[in-house]
Amino acid sequence: DVQLVESGGGSALAGGSVRLSCTGSGYSFANGCVAWFRQRLGKAREAVATMSTRGYGTWYDDSVRGRFTISHDNGRRTAYLQMNTLMPEDTAMYYCAAEPNVWFAGQCSAQREYSYWGQGTQVTVS
Repeated sequence: DVQLVESGGGSALAGGSVRLSCTGSGYSFANGCVAWFRQRLGKAREAVATMSTRGYGTWYDDSVRGRFTISHDNGRRTAYLQMNTLMPEDTAMYYCAAEPNVWFAGQCSAQREYSYWGQGTQVTVS
């Protein structure tokens, strides 16, 4: 079975940092897309960052660009979201999502379908 397990959420002060992790199993982690989404209270889910695990690049929403960094370690089958200079409006449930078997550049967008999702991890900034 495919699983995505997130960790690293919690509370932080404004201006602080949090790193989220997402470990995948049951599929080919190194040949696809990974994305981080968030859902703020009363808001629709939104993508904040995406990347190709084949190294074809990353994308960030304007609201987090320059503050958040998405990365991955294929050997550990893990994706990360380093969140710096946190603001109260970053408070949300954060989800990682993955789509395997994506082979070409430019295909890991915020709008594509992601087949697998983690359970979510809460980040609260005060």
